[in-house]
Amino acid sequence: MHTKLGDRSAREQFLRERVEAVYATLTHGLTRFVRVEDLVHAAADAFPGLVPTRAQLAAEAALPLKEKQGLEIDQSLLLAHILGHPRCGTHLCHAMLLPRPETAAALAALDAQGFVDLGPVRVERHGRAAHLLSSNARYLNAEDQGTIDAMEIGVDVATLDPGTEIAVLRGQVVQNAKYAGRRIFGSGINLTHLYYGTIPFLWYIQRELGFVHKYFRGVATPDVLPDDVNGAGVEKPWIAAVEGFAIGGHCQILLTMDYVLAAENAFMTLPARKEGIIPGAANLRLPRFTGDRLARQLIQAERRLQCDSAEGRLICDEIVPGGDMDAAIDRTVTMLTSAGAVGAIGNRRAFRVGVEPLDVFRRYCAVYAREQALCHFSPALIQNLEQNWGAGGRSRG
Repeated sequence: MHTKLGDRSAREQFLRERVEAVYATLTHGLTRFVRVEDLVHAAADAFPGLVPTRAQLAAEAALPLKEKQGLEIDQSLLLAHILGHPRCGTHLCHAMLLPRPETAAALAALDAQGFVDLGPVRVERHGRAAHLLSSNARYLNAEDQGTIDAMEIGVDVATLDPGTEIAVLRGQVVQNAKYAGRRIFGSGINLTHLYYGTIPFLWYIQRELGFVHKYFRGVATPDVLPDDVNGAGVEKPWIAAVEGFAIGGHCQILLTMDYVLAAENAFMTLPARKEGIIPGAANLRLPRFTGDRLARQLIQAERRLQCDSAEGRLICDEIVPGGDMDAAIDRTVTMLTSAGAVGAIGNRRAFRVGVEPLDVFRRYCAVYAREQALCHFSPALIQNLEQNWGAGGRSRG
């Protein structure tokens, strides 16, 4: 395509008129599944001027966020139009729910030795349960570009492991002086890395369509549409063990879990207002747990919830006294597997089809792709990171 697409409005118009043809070209008539990370590069090659090239992205990647030109906004427009199209968007969601290519080798390692170490993520077999243990010790187990691939492979492995019936998500011990020697569930997105520009826009989309969605909907197979009505993928119930805190993205993850254990002194926050970004799919999911008003207070007014409170118990199923988390996990694994995995998985799907069918998720992500890019490159985000988090005074690491 050599149509003049020198401005964003021209690209928008082109996508409104031809998004189905564009996606068909990139996926060989929807016969191939292409992940978002590869899709945007394929689009740059096939449709010059529509999205930034690899060279342009490489130049941008070296800059702190405040110095970037926002070229990735054009990626967001492409993805928003694809996700907004029922057939194309469903196909892309399906592509992102498939196991990653690295998963087969990781599964073989787990089967051979009872664990697999993926760096920021470790999966271990404990009886009937696969324990997924996340670690970013220097940054309070935050998520960033260095953790996202390993996390998705880990979710694939824990889900597909034939030797276990249920999965447990837990944070590892951190190094931070204030919390040294303690397990922390997670502190959300790595704000230092965000400020210094090492988290690209595509990270948000890869995260929501990838491992977070897999917690909620399972891992798909190529031949069956994962829409719960016409078919399903491979899935397990998930237990979250919240120790310390679940901030931002880690609070979002709790909304995909089947059972949430929380230490009695743990708390949850969704500091989206102070950051200036959209908290993943929390806007879609949180009102189901808390009601609309409390959800808005959490997202738009930075309300903090103690897990051991009336409001916190709307998200957390059980409050665990100090030091008893290991025993609580074992009890919960036994409770949720005692009647067999088939019923537990069937009930997951039955709940899901009523509250968040795939088409609702797809439409939400179409909005999310566009709006999150605008937030990511907004001057207000830089101001928020500097004023509310002191990001400018922190080491890049």
